Amino acid sequence: MEFYKYQGTGNDFVMVDNRDLQFPKNKDIIKKLCDRRFGIGADGLILLENDDHYDFKMVYYNSDGNESTMCGNGGRCLVAFAFFLDIFESRCSFIAIDGEHQAEIHNGIVKLKMIDVKQISNDGEDAVLDTGSPHYVKYVEDLINYNVFAEGHGIRNSENYFQQGINVNFVEKVSENEIFVRTYERGVEDETYSCGTGVTASALTFLKKNNLISVKVKTLGGDLKVYAEKDEDSFHNIWLEGPAKQVFKGKVDLH
Repeated sequence: MEFYKYQGTGNDFVMVDNRDLQFPKNKDIIKKLCDRRFGIGADGLILLENDDHYDFKMVYYNSDGNESTMCGNGGRCLVAFAFFLDIFESRCSFIAIDGEHQAEIHNGIVKLKMIDVKQISNDGEDAVLDTGSPHYVKYVEDLINYNVFAEGHGIRNSENYFQQGINVNFVEKVSENEIFVRTYERGVEDETYSCGTGVTASALTFLKKNNLISVKVKTLGGDLKVYAEKDEDSFHNIWLEGPAKQVFKGKVDLH
């Protein structure tokens, strides 16, 4: 099977052109392909498929082999992959598990429209919201030295979130219009270099607090930007912007 490897701010994915529907959607195969020692190595695997009403369809699997909710950086990488395959010219629309997405690409920078967020709930002093995947957002200091794995693992496996799972984001304010975000991702069950839906969730909490319409976001894997329009407690016209790059292509035996 031919595959491509893409990364968006260090969040990496195995990409498969599955328009012929030949890929075996087997949990063990997907888990092995994503394994960093015994497979290709990735945070997730994404299938690009045909859809009657959109330019293409996104089917996303976490590295544990399970089909999962929306992945923002994965969506941006899939847009870059579809552009590489000449499926569209500069703007596209695709369908994912959380609904329709619009996107555009210019010089390797992908701008992806995320789903509307109807509300941001509170869990004590922290925030909980859904940006296509469920996210917990906690503001901390000295984030670069923070124990993201231990603290994220604890919240993700706490009584309130153990069953469904939740992604846990730790946020530090850098300046009036910039934040630093690190994320523990469910399904990966570890910290990733970047999480698109997590960056979006973190940014929305910052925009709400500071009454802004855009914010720069630093992650371990690079820089992103989030734009959004606020309407009382809800957000719409939310865009996630950043680089998405092809790393390599290859062939792998699935047996």
